[in-house]
Amino acid sequence: MGSLSRWYKRTKTGGTVPPVVVFPHIPKTAGQTVLEALKQLVPEEAFSPVRTHANAAPDAQMPPGYSLYAGHIDWIDLDTLPDDRFAFTVLRDPRERIASFYFYLIREAAKLSAEELASKARTNMRTVTSVSADDYFFGGDRAWQRFVHDHYNNFYCNYLTTRKIRGWTEVADLDQPELVRRALDGAGALQRIYTVDGLDALEAELVEMFGTCPEIQGTYVNAGPNAGRTARWPALLERFERDDSAGRLECFVEADVKLMQGLGFET
Repeated sequence: MGSLSRWYKRTKTGGTVPPVVVFPHIPKTAGQTVLEALKQLVPEEAFSPVRTHANAAPDAQMPPGYSLYAGHIDWIDLDTLPDDRFAFTVLRDPRERIASFYFYLIREAAKLSAEELASKARTNMRTVTSVSADDYFFGGDRAWQRFVHDHYNNFYCNYLTTRKIRGWTEVADLDQPELVRRALDGAGALQRIYTVDGLDALEAELVEMFGTCPEIQGTYVNAGPNAGRTARWPALLERFERDDSAGRLECFVEADVKLMQGLGFET
């Protein structure tokens, strides 16, 4: 990781203009904390209105003319942005990401009325509170299983390979070594990949870009109780009622663990 100086444009008055910033936000990886910091650095009108992959077609997730593209977005058109862009994402232990996502849904579902929970938009929250953990991850019809695989099954590898939030079907037939290889290649399109335990590095680089940055490391936005202090994976495994469920869920992280190791991160 070298200096960020090549990502700056020199202005006529001798100042610098920061590059376009792109943050494909993987759910439950401290992304809300990062987004809050970015929103304080970039004017609202410069923030792309596409904040989730459902807001636009896959090839229209990054409309031209903005300085910040961030959210649960597809990034297949990353290469249409200026060459001096600064694109990054954040990873965490893949087991903890899955467990954090699961318990987050349960917490959020508890805040909704019965009418709100019954809506189609809340299918995920309704399901997580109405079936066992076994059936949540491994039951349901084909459409539900597609949803589960898209959001939980080695998501890091899928996202870095396909550049899509819901890209699992495009890589489902790949064996694990090939999936990991392609994900490592895909990671090369980003300038940086951080972990939730290394956000001080992101903070420092944003200070270098913008001259200032709100505190990121150790700040928790949209986090559950005991954020950063209690492992959630064991608590999730305790919810399983069938003997094979824990092993099946472990398969959902195997490629991501190898990917993180390939990127030089401990898991």
